[in-house]
Amino acid sequence: MPRSETIEHSVAPLAEACLGYLAENPEELLSFMQHAGLDPEALRRSVGSPALQRGLVDYFASNEPILLAFCANSGMSPEQFMRVWYRLNPAG
Repeated sequence: MPRSETIEHSVAPLAEACLGYLAENPEELLSFMQHAGLDPEALRRSVGSPALQRGLVDYFASNEPILLAFCANSGMSPEQFMRVWYRLNPAG
């Protein structure tokens, strides 16, 4: 399997969990949508796309309060989350 497919595959479950977290926190969902320039219809159309998956991981990685809340709720450590982010962004 090519490296990029491996990265995308490992990101999908994390991005799904991020989206689930946002769905349970409407104010955070609205903030993400504004940040990403998405309206509700565009968000629905992009669910599952590599671009949205990367965007979700980037958004959480760049927002420490939401990252820490997500990690506390999911049982994942911030270090585990950031390892996925670093694989997506090897240049940092």
